[in-house]
Amino acid sequence: MSNADGLARSRFDRSLATAGIALGDLLVLSAFLTVGSINHGVDPIASPGYVAETIAPFLVGWVVAALVSGAYAPDATRTVGTAVVRAVTTWIPAAAIGLTLRSTDFFHGSSPVTFIIVISIVGTVCFSAWRGLVAYAR
Repeated sequence: MSNADGLARSRFDRSLATAGIALGDLLVLSAFLTVGSINHGVDPIASPGYVAETIAPFLVGWVVAALVSGAYAPDATRTVGTAVVRAVTTWIPAAAIGLTLRSTDFFHGSSPVTFIIVISIVGTVCFSAWRGLVAYAR
């Protein structure tokens, strides 16, 4: 086993439980961004592509940040405290990446200061609650 293999295993637990957490993360991300879209007058049934394009940059950000932060490491949800810290240390850079991508011509939208504040706080609360519940249930 190479050092790279060892590092990958320590940063990513390849278990069914981790797959469930990843699916939950995707649902949390999709849910709060869809609710935000609805609050801004977007009908997700009539405009699923628009909502998907809203979610996409933050999903890219989450994947990148999760790999760096160890969001799917074996100990990521060992305790409630660890789970919440890992959620925050993943979401904040994920949001930054998503906000940066939204500011390009590749995605619709922009990143005004109010949106930066709202997305950072709401995402932190949602991911912390979800990950904390996972750890608590273990």
